[in-house]
Amino acid sequence: MGQPVSQVLVSLAPVTTPVPDPELAAPIVAVTVYPDRARVTRRGTVTLPAGEHRVRIGPLPVGLHRDSVRVGGHGPATVLGVDLVRHHQARTADPLAADLEERRRVLAGELAELADADAVENQRAEFFSLLAQRAGGTYARALASGDAAPNDVAGFAETFAELLTASKSRQRGTTRRRDEARDEVAALDRQLKTLAERRRPDQLFAVVIVEVAEADAEVQLELTYVVSNAGWTSTYDVRLDDGPAQPGGASAERLTLTWFGLVIQHTGEDWPECDLALSTARPADTATVPELRPWLIDRVRPMPVRAEPMFGAASMADGMPVPAAPSGPPPGARPRAGAPAPPVAERAAAVEQGPSAATYRPTRPVAVPSDGSAHRATVAVLDLATALDYVTAPVQSTDAHLRATVVNSSAHTLLPGPASVFHGGDFVGSTRLETWAPGEEVELALGRDDRVRVERERIRRTASKATLGSTRRREVEYRISVANHTPRPARVTVLDQLPVSLDEAIIVRDIRLEPAPAERTDMGELTWRLAIPPGESREVLLGIRVETKSVELSGWRE
Repeated sequence: MGQPVSQVLVSLAPVTTPVPDPELAAPIVAVTVYPDRARVTRRGTVTLPAGEHRVRIGPLPVGLHRDSVRVGGHGPATVLGVDLVRHHQARTADPLAADLEERRRVLAGELAELADADAVENQRAEFFSLLAQRAGGTYARALASGDAAPNDVAGFAETFAELLTASKSRQRGTTRRRDEARDEVAALDRQLKTLAERRRPDQLFAVVIVEVAEADAEVQLELTYVVSNAGWTSTYDVRLDDGPAQPGGASAERLTLTWFGLVIQHTGEDWPECDLALSTARPADTATVPELRPWLIDRVRPMPVRAEPMFGAASMADGMPVPAAPSGPPPGARPRAGAPAPPVAERAAAVEQGPSAATYRPTRPVAVPSDGSAHRATVAVLDLATALDYVTAPVQSTDAHLRATVVNSSAHTLLPGPASVFHGGDFVGSTRLETWAPGEEVELALGRDDRVRVERERIRRTASKATLGSTRRREVEYRISVANHTPRPARVTVLDQLPVSLDEAIIVRDIRLEPAPAERTDMGELTWRLAIPPGESREVLLGIRVETKSVELSGWRE
């Protein structure tokens, strides 16, 4: 590699001069994809004589950020400037669009030929009909005079029928092929419309002004620019694998989290297999730092009252309308017994940690065409220890939800994205991960498990009648039963609640809480934590008394 190319001036003002020569073949060699844009790098080598030259690189996306264009390289040369030149052309230079247009022209010619063939067959059918009419009269007279035998008439009719059948068969074939060609033309028109929406017939070129110091010098130029309409998002696979049971009824299992990056772009140029990198940086968000403004307070100054107009739905103030007031998973199954083969390994991307962001480079090249389709690359595979338990709120639903408490023990900051949940090899549902920093503990909902059975039944209800000046009393008791039908100890968190009084004339008391709840809030929320061995069950008894005096009770439910 030669010495770096010197840079003197970079001018981004578009000009309208003719596209210059020579042209440098500078394919895309690297792409760094950000969440909402991408930086593209093109590189090429050209041999130039001594002196000043204008080297054309392109075509480039018309919608690139003009202030992001940079030129570097290596060799005995100095970059004096770079201009962006738009070249207008009658037809698109996109190879895919050109192929589609050529195919459409071929089909248009075929449709014209089919129309001619159909017209010929129609004329032939009319000729056969006219011939049959005239021949029928002739044969009738010949039969009457004895000049023709019946076999002659039958032979003519058979020949005529064969000719007419062949003509009708050709007409059906022509119609069928015409319909197929029209359908194909309609599909091509849809594809061309899609291409036209994201690719313009105009071409943009970067014209690099280079001064070469030596004769026949080999100069390598590198052009970088930023484009919109590109980005990547995160998706995850969360897979639970069996692990040893822990004391106290908790299940300690291994959670394998696979982080995927979905790259989508419709910039107008296809990205070949190259050095693709996924960056968590947000260039638009790091351009400024927050600044505080003065916190001003003042006395309330009432607005002047103006009369409403006699007509119209909204009043007017200072020529502006015043807006109107606003109006009001299936159960997770364990892997089958036996000694399965080890799972296929997944290779994670290489990571480069920066001061505020990370850059991931997939282990294999990924080509990303400009068609808006998603292309997946594995970013990281994390093996995390997790503690599992179940959560149920039988006052709302008797489902038992599996929950995982996991600490991100990796160095990766996981970005928000949807996650598919697997228990062993079985897909059990979907959840969503929010931003997850290293060392942070999160709780993941992993779907329902019907092997943990929950029931809530009312076992007693009493109510006294109210008399003048007396206190009315309502009492109700519930029994919550939780059975563990899994082959392992289960830790189950049971949630229930007491009513909360908003009036001093309504008094709420708990008359039975067995066992005592582990947690209790001022809003009446009760939490029990039960350790249940496999094949056994536990019960929770909840009794409530509500006393009212001279008031009607609202919101009570039994």
